[in-house]
Formats: sequence, structure tokens, C-alpha cells
Amino acid sequence: MNYTNLNNLVFVDCEAFGPCPGKGELTEFGAVIYPSRLSFYGILYDGYPSMNPDLNGKFSGKHDPVEVFTKFEKWLSENIQGRPIFVSDNPAFDWQWINYMFHHTVGKNPFGHSARRISDFYAGLVGNFTDTQKWKRFRITKHDHNPVNDAMGNLEAFERLINGER
Repeated sequence: MNYTNLNNLVFVDCEAFGPCPGKGELTEFGAVIYPSRLSFYGILYDGYPSMNPDLNGKFSGKHDPVEVFTKFEKWLSENIQGRPIFVSDNPAFDWQWINYMFHHTVGKNPFGHSARRISDFYAGLVGNFTDTQKWKRFRITKHDHNPVNDAMGNLEAFERLINGER
């Protein structure tokens, strides 16, 4: 297959406390551009917030989300020509946080209204709609819940897939 014009792919991973915006908090996220491997690390909390009102606010620091997402938007515009394409291990989780925070802080989401899922890409390559997890063995960078490392590992696995590994 010919995989050209993939320069707008941005692999994103989010760490959050809670199941979704409105019921939790995005704590940090990482983004890595394919193929350059330029990365962005967005930190919203130095520690983790708590959904328990008695504990909330007792973490080690909150960063201004407007500042974080303004910097992220600027980084995307400086490093991507055209609209960036959001790629994730699980966009049902990751995209909802990024979409909400972009709309909440800067009023628009540069990724638009859609995302791509690596698992679906892999399932299509191997011709089995239910085979969605074996691609993870192609990660090089350890999946350790540091969102930049996790996004980089996903990019590495994707790159190995488009280079023919199965």
C-alpha cells in the first residue's frame, strides 16, 4: 500500500481523573507528530485532583488551562500544515477530553469533529474486524501512562504497521 501524505497525523494520549469531561478532570496529555516525532506535553495538574469535595484542591498545583491549550494550538499551527488529524489508541476517551478542553478554553478544536483509531486501522490491515489489540506489540517506547511516552509508542507501532509489519 502507498501511505503518502501522512504529515498531518498527531498521535495523542490523555490522562484524566474521572470518566469524562463534566465528571472528572483532564490532568495531562501528550501529542506527537508523525513523522517528525515532535512532541508536546500539556500539564494541567502537577498532582491529581479528587472528585471528593473534601479532598479537591489538595493536589500540588493546577496550571491555567487557557494557557496550556493556547500553547497547544500554537504548537499545532507552527508544526502542521493544514488541519491536524487526531490519532489515538482510544479516541472515544482521548478525543473527548481534548475536544472539550479546546472548546472550553480557546473556543474551537483545530482537530475538527473526528479522530482516527489505531485499532481500527490494524483490524482493517489484518482483515479481522475483531482483532484490535495485537498492534500494541509493535510499540517500542514503553507504555507507562506518561502521555508523551504513550503517544510516542502508538506512533512507533503505527509506523511499523505502515512499513509492513503484521
